[in-house]
Amino acid sequence: MEFRFTYRGPLKGNSARPEDKQRLRRSFHLQLKQLWSLEPLKSRGVLLAEQTVTASSVIFDRAGFKFAPLISERLFLHAELQVLFLRPEPKGFILTGGGDIDNRLKTLLDSLRVPRSSQELPKDDKPKESEDPFFCLLEDDSLVTSVSVSADQLLEPIDPGHVLAIIKVKMVRTRDSWANSGL
Repeated sequence: MEFRFTYRGPLKGNSARPEDKQRLRRSFHLQLKQLWSLEPLKSRGVLLAEQTVTASSVIFDRAGFKFAPLISERLFLHAELQVLFLRPEPKGFILTGGGDIDNRLKTLLDSLRVPRSSQELPKDDKPKESEDPFFCLLEDDSLVTSVSVSADQLLEPIDPGHVLAIIKVKMVRTRDSWANSGL
């Protein structure tokens, strides 16, 4: 299964705080929630239930949030990512003119995964009503087996420091199972 989702807004590098990463997570959550409402994921809704003795679940509890990653060891899935960063700088300035592409990529990857601890979430942040579960792409960024990054100039007005990121995801099965059949 392949799909694309986007992010438009500020994308910090070294100075990214938990609040910055959570803002990205919330943007991705809305798109992934929509993806889970479509086939073939729609018919896998049982994976979003709390884990029981007889059923598996993709839900991870973190500081009051119930995160539901699409790419998970539990589903025997890994991801290959293609990221296109569109920024206001002309070509040639993407890397040297404040582009900081490697640290921005790290911020992006961190925001695609389940936070490892409550310290990776903003203090006193609580899930909104529409964030139960809170959809994210990755259980852990170690499940990304390939990343390619392209950067180009965005040909429309956008604030400096902002990007339009287009992320293409290819889900790769490491083993066949009912949960990942047809994905």
